[in-house]
Amino acid sequence: MKLCEYSSERGILKFRRKIRIVSCGCIGGKKEGEGPLSRYFDEIRDDPLSKENSFEKAEASLCRDTLRYALDKSGLCDGSIDVLLAGDLLNQCSGTGYGLEEFDIPYFGLYGACSTCAEGLITAALMIESGLVSTAAVTVSSHFCSAERQFRFPLAYGSFALPTAQNTVTGSGAFILCNEDKFDFPDKGAVYITEALPGIVCDSGINDAGNMGAAMCGAAADTISRYTDGSSVGFSDFDLVATGDLGWEGTKLLSVLLKEKAEPIKNKLTDCGLLVYDIAKQSCGCGGSGCGCSAVVTAGYFFDALSRGEMSKIALIGTGAMMSPKSLYQGMTIPSVAHLVTLSTSHQ
Repeated sequence: MKLCEYSSERGILKFRRKIRIVSCGCIGGKKEGEGPLSRYFDEIRDDPLSKENSFEKAEASLCRDTLRYALDKSGLCDGSIDVLLAGDLLNQCSGTGYGLEEFDIPYFGLYGACSTCAEGLITAALMIESGLVSTAAVTVSSHFCSAERQFRFPLAYGSFALPTAQNTVTGSGAFILCNEDKFDFPDKGAVYITEALPGIVCDSGINDAGNMGAAMCGAAADTISRYTDGSSVGFSDFDLVATGDLGWEGTKLLSVLLKEKAEPIKNKLTDCGLLVYDIAKQSCGCGGSGCGCSAVVTAGYFFDALSRGEMSKIALIGTGAMMSPKSLYQGMTIPSVAHLVTLSTSHQ
């Protein structure tokens, strides 16, 4: 059996196994619950501390409980999952590390910044495609307050956000994946991972931490262009092409960078940072950000739309700014990456 077909060197990965997303879990914070996607959350937490004594512990509880939701829906126990891939925005991925320690699953920590959801799904799919594992879990989280403390200023400082800044999503998304041939799940509502295009690190020369959309849009444009050039049909059969997360500023810049390549997908192009909030009514700057942003939109809205048959094919392009507070203090520019993963109701 030929498992993986490459359209070109370092090109689009087309999975041959039936890699199915069996179930998802999704938790959002208060602001996310006030947004347009609230009905897709399994739980909305109005308390930013989640009854813990620190924001970091609150984030750990988000990813722990989100994985519980996903496992409960799948009908599988943690001992049935071969590998767990998880990540967040905190140093050493401490949110997921502490949050997931109770689960009896071999653990891999991932750091892709806001691209972690797409990176986790691709990595899990590659493991299942190899045939060495049959099941995998992916859990991704972020928290507004813990991210502010690490990357910007403590909340008590009372700093003001720049007009181009985005609001870090408080939320977590979890996914249970399997090789469908080894399980007897109902065919109805099946959602598969069928393709992936790993991103290449790009640097647009931006060193403004208050404008992540501008820093990341170059990587998104590169990945979209490489997919278009490497595919015989491009994005013609996709319902949505969703970046995650450029926000309003980055999305506008992306359309400029793509130029003629944007024309075939201009009515399909959207952004998870624009979907999670109503930027006209909510105080969220240019939209949402953080690795929990694309995670909650994908585990909630996208998975629901696909499993119900309202859409048949979505491209998630997870965008991540690969900087640290220290690199910004040293005046360095912000490199970024964008990973593409295709979610489809057909495994073909």
